[in-house]
Order: sequence, then C-alpha cells, then structure tokens
Amino acid sequence: MATAPSLPLDAESLRRDFPILATRIHGDKPLVYLDNAATTQRPRQVIQTLVDAYENRYANVHRGIHWLSEQSTDLYEEARESVRRFINAERRHEVIFTTGCTASINLVARSWGDQNVRAGDEILLTIMEHHSNIVPWQQLAQRTGCRIRFAPIDSQGRLQVEQFEALLNERTRLVALAAVSNVLGTINPVESLIAAAHRAGAVVLVDAAQSVPHEPTDVRRWDADFVAFSGHKMLGPSGVGILYGRERLLEAMPPFLGGGSMIRRVTVDGFEPGDLPARFEAGTPPIVPALGLTSAIEYLESVGLEKIHRYEQLLAERAHELLEAEGDIRFLGPPPEFKAGIVSFTVDGIHAHDVAQVLDRQGVAIRAGHHCAMPLHKQLGVVASNRASFYFYNTLEEVELLAAGLRELKRVFRRR
Repeated sequence: MATAPSLPLDAESLRRDFPILATRIHGDKPLVYLDNAATTQRPRQVIQTLVDAYENRYANVHRGIHWLSEQSTDLYEEARESVRRFINAERRHEVIFTTGCTASINLVARSWGDQNVRAGDEILLTIMEHHSNIVPWQQLAQRTGCRIRFAPIDSQGRLQVEQFEALLNERTRLVALAAVSNVLGTINPVESLIAAAHRAGAVVLVDAAQSVPHEPTDVRRWDADFVAFSGHKMLGPSGVGILYGRERLLEAMPPFLGGGSMIRRVTVDGFEPGDLPARFEAGTPPIVPALGLTSAIEYLESVGLEKIHRYEQLLAERAHELLEAEGDIRFLGPPPEFKAGIVSFTVDGIHAHDVAQVLDRQGVAIRAGHHCAMPLHKQLGVVASNRASFYFYNTLEEVELLAAGLRELKRVFRRR
C-alpha cells in the first residue's frame, strides 16, 4: 500500500519487519496490537542481533583476556556509546545499564536518596506517575521520614504547572516526574519543569519510559539530573534498562548493589568501589539485551523519531474522532495535540475488563485495568480504564478496527 501524502511514514512497509504482526488469532482474525505502552514488538533486525550474539559473540564482559571476551566487551561498550549518542549525554560513563526503568529509579532512590534525603525533606511527584515512580519514593519516606507531595492535574489531565511550582520550596530535595503519562498520554513540559525545580535547589529524575521510544530526547537540553527508561518499550529486548545520571551526582553516590564488577579492590577489611559506570553494574550485566538495544536504536533512528511522534499523534487524533462518534465513551487525558499516541477511555456501563475481552475476540489487543497508576485512577474517579497505545507500525485501518470492535461490544451488551 502506498503511503498517503499526509502521513509522515510508511507503516505498511515497516510492518514487514515485525514477524509477530502477521499473527492471526481467534478464527483467523488479524492481530491488531495496540498495547505498545506496556511493551513494543521487535523487528527482525533486533531478533537477528540477539541470535547472532548468542551464536557467535557471547562471552562475559570486562573479565577475560581471551579473544571472545574482548569482542563481547567491545560490543557491550559500543552499546553504551549508542545510548549516549541517542539521548545526547555528554559522557559515556553517565550511561548505566540496569534491568529496566523500574530498576533505574530504585537505584536512585536507594543510592542517592538514602545518602541525601532526611526527615523533614520533601519529594515532589505528580499524581499521574506510574507506580514505579511512586513506590520507591514511598519506601524512601519509610526509611527516612521525608514527606511526599503530589502535584495535581486539571480536568483535561494536564499538569497544573502553577501549582507544581507553588509546591516547590527550600525543603524539596527531589522532583520525580514522567515525561509522558502512561495512562493519559499527557506530554509534560519537562524542560521548564526541571528549570523550576533547579531554581528551588531540587534534583530531578525523569521517568522517560513513555517518551524516549517516541520522540527525540536530549538530556542536556532538558538539563536533567537523572533519566530512566526501558529497552523493551523501544523495540529492544526485555531485561535491559538505562539510568542516565549527571556525572557529579553519580560520582558522589555509593554503590547500590555489591559483588563482582563494581569494585576496584576487596580485602578482608572492606572494599573500594570502581569507577563509573562499573560501580553501578554489579555482577554479569545484561550483555546480549544491551546489544539488542543497540540494534533497536539503529532501527528507530532509521525511521526517525520526529516522524514517529507526528505519526502517532495522527493515529491518536483519528482514534478520538472514531471513538467519540461511537458515543458512551469518556476519554481520560487531554486532546491529541497535547499528548502522545495513547488513548485511554471508559465505556459507560461496561467494565474495562469486559471491553478488553470482547475486543480481544475481534483480534484487537488493548490494556485494561489501572495501568500501574492507582492514585491517578482514584483522582479520575474510575477503578479501571481501557488503553489503546500506538506505535509507528500501527495503521489507520487498525484504528478503524478498534472502533468496529467497540461497536461489536455494544451489540453484545445490548443483547444481555
């Protein structure tokens, strides 16, 4: 199918790189995968990188002087350089490999947090945060006696920036916020929020799990202190994540995990931690997943992050149009021009799990539940919602199949 002149990219052509998208389910229905905020699919290029690594290049890194270990080490460090360039970090050793975004946030909470936060200090979050950017700070509060505060959102699901800034004060030690809400799709003004936090003397962590895969990221332009994201949400393997940290902060932080690789020397009396980034990569790191992440980055760059962002917003805009026409739909989050390719909604009188189950029988895969954001759902007055989340390999035709599935849902429930 030829690309329509108004579309930034050719999704039909790109889909051929993703074997799983050709899957047929439930009586030979095409799989319509709209759960990309949970995890994305992998192109053949990434899959082949993983196969090649295990077949031809695998050995432990940094520990051997034999040829295979040196080859593996070189590739692993090249992967770190790929990430550095992708997010425009200044130094390679500011890129720490972890097992995922959640692990990255916990690393900061345990290492930087335990060292710098005390009773009476405050941590400022937003009410739209994922549990992974709430619970580690609640655990820190339990350990230290600090106070957690939440910045509110308006009726459209956008952060109330004035109230966010009003909550900043001399006691605010840390601000932790999502660049993009995993439920609302809201795109937060990260750069200006960081600037406001820095004026108050606070350190800032950005949960970029929903932004890095979908739009260009420049951690230096943001002036971010910490940025966390996951490989599996950006075409890469599961089991690998990234913590970007400002050098001066990482240098002053104690190691979070102890063991092999993170030390300079060990005696019976104690240990001396290694240099960055080794001090935060104890044990055998995610070697092959890191190589797969390199391949994923190369693929995303070949498509173009700006094109991906524009295309996803077109899909979200079309979804809003079609679903609104169906009626009985409540959208959670702002209009498409203020958000990423995430469309969360409820259907009047029908539980979110029933919605997802009926859509699944039509071949349409969406997410149902609280999406690891229970405080946000309580704020919105709903127990659970449905979420259709798009990526560049989704099509306008698939958006129409989502709307058709909702029409079938209403027919099913009217007959009851």
